[in-house]
Amino acid sequence: MVKVDKKLCIGCGTCASICSEVFEMGKDKKAQVKKDAKEDSPCVDEAIEMCPVGAISN
Repeated sequence: MVKVDKKLCIGCGTCASICSEVFEMGKDKKAQVKKDAKEDSPCVDEAIEMCPVGAISN
């Protein structure tokens, strides 16, 4: 299960840019996992690697 730690997230949008089928920016300007996300998508690993603050885990 993919998770975004809202306390760590700085809202840069990198994950949503790299993996838009899984991540989106919420009303709070922080990343979140989409409700209908395909969490086994191969782009999730890249989003985890590219997050500058390590806010994404699975």
